[in-house]
Amino acid sequence: MATILLVEDDEMIREMVQQTLELYDHTILNAGSGVEAIERAGADRPDLILMDVGLPVMDGYEATQRLKADPMTRAIPIIALTAAAGQEDRRRALAAGANEYETKPIDFDRLMSKMDTLLGI
Repeated sequence: MATILLVEDDEMIREMVQQTLELYDHTILNAGSGVEAIERAGADRPDLILMDVGLPVMDGYEATQRLKADPMTRAIPIIALTAAAGQEDRRRALAAGANEYETKPIDFDRLMSKMDTLLGI
């Protein structure tokens, strides 16, 4: 199906999300930081990025802003993932350039629907 860059610093969450997405025949690339996400996105050009916003060193908001500012990666859809469920958190993610927003714990039916829409599936 699609190549997804999963940006998540929590190994347990990363493995759970990866295993679930692989059930839908997606190829998963991993990054554990915002810096690594920018490098992987530029090198591997995924079809979509799932971006945890609570990352060490460079958070997901800044990584999203940088990806959207770069002509090479700006067209890649980004779904922000966060444990914060407030309207301000959603607004901040979308203002950073995320195309969508999903809260943790992840509702995979809802996430898959958002992914399908962004991927045009």
